[in-house]
Amino acid sequence: MYAVGEQDDHDDIFPIVEHEGEEHWEAPGDLERRLYKLHEVDESYTYLRTLAENGVYHPMPIEQTVRDPAARRPVTSEITGSDGVTRTVAQVYTDGLLPRPHPYVVFEFITLGTLADILPPEVEVLVVNGATPCQELFRVDEEEREVWSELHEELFDPHALTGRLVTRRTGAPESGPLLHGLACGAHLCFGNGDPWNTLDWHGAGYSNEVERLAESWGIESREDWLETEQRLLECEVSPWYWDFVLGARLALEKEHHGRGPVDAGQWRDCVEATLRRAVEAPEGPDFDAFLADLRGMVGKVLRYEARFRADGLIGPDEVIRTVAAWDLGRASKMARWGRGARYATRAEMYDAIERVSTGVRSTYRSWAEFSAAYVMGRCLHFDEERFGSWYTDVLEAHRALLRAPRSPWRTVPFRLPE
Repeated sequence: MYAVGEQDDHDDIFPIVEHEGEEHWEAPGDLERRLYKLHEVDESYTYLRTLAENGVYHPMPIEQTVRDPAARRPVTSEITGSDGVTRTVAQVYTDGLLPRPHPYVVFEFITLGTLADILPPEVEVLVVNGATPCQELFRVDEEEREVWSELHEELFDPHALTGRLVTRRTGAPESGPLLHGLACGAHLCFGNGDPWNTLDWHGAGYSNEVERLAESWGIESREDWLETEQRLLECEVSPWYWDFVLGARLALEKEHHGRGPVDAGQWRDCVEATLRRAVEAPEGPDFDAFLADLRGMVGKVLRYEARFRADGLIGPDEVIRTVAAWDLGRASKMARWGRGARYATRAEMYDAIERVSTGVRSTYRSWAEFSAAYVMGRCLHFDEERFGSWYTDVLEAHRALLRAPRSPWRTVPFRLPE
């Protein structure tokens, strides 16, 4: 069901935060920094409102968890306080404080409203971010549960957690292929509202990561993940004929020694002639229809590139040379999704992310060029020349990732030292 590698079986089941006094603590993310400040000034209600907006994660033995949050029973423990009274407590954490993934204990995402419904009745205390500088305790009774439910109804909006740049201040790898490979998945991280620079991947929680892979990718096992990740790394998930068509233009440009743009008619003819030479016995209505589609794709690419120029994705004389970025960018995120679902070992995730970095650096010359190619791949896959949200959402991500001061594409050099 899940993979356990040499570095995966460890004792860090709950977060361990090492710091030299709270005044020296650097919060891993904006959420934890805000909670720390609220904890300092004893604003427990505002702290609770912040949890309602963002949700929390609770630990579960992997063999006991289920996809339906309402059917789960969170882990509880008995703790004796300084007053000598033993109380039943439950622990939850915000995502920036989650420990490195464990093979047998996972963390599930849950909203404050659902937590109010599923906490066992014997729980008396909720510990949030226990043993960290932004720890907060809440008593649990019927009145308190009603407050949580009301705050959830008022404040929780899953869409508000997407379409944003999230950068962790701590725990990211040093500059090098791993960090570069993480930056290659920035489009998806921005779209999903995930931190782009963490290797301790929990994503949307264990069950949500499993469900995402099953529903969006048909991945339901470690073997499925290994096959899909390999195909993405080799750029074999996207249709081969996308780059075939783009490659025909590159061949014509080489023949013309870069003297102006390639004529669309010549490009279409080159696509057809090359395919006819490559295919044995090219005849029949199916082949003719396929040829017509590829000739039509020339016009589609040209129209997308015209829109890209108008929107500043590419320069006046630039074109998309290859859409390898679409598979490689997704391979970066697939490595992390596989880890979150426990299909991938830590070593396999690291290796895949470094291979993404190598592939991207050998194919493209800049983050801007990589990003524009990724956008083209996404549009060819989903948009069908509607220029709807499949395009506008990723255009927003492109602009933010190239401009925001803490963006990976502003802080991670595209070229790495040899």
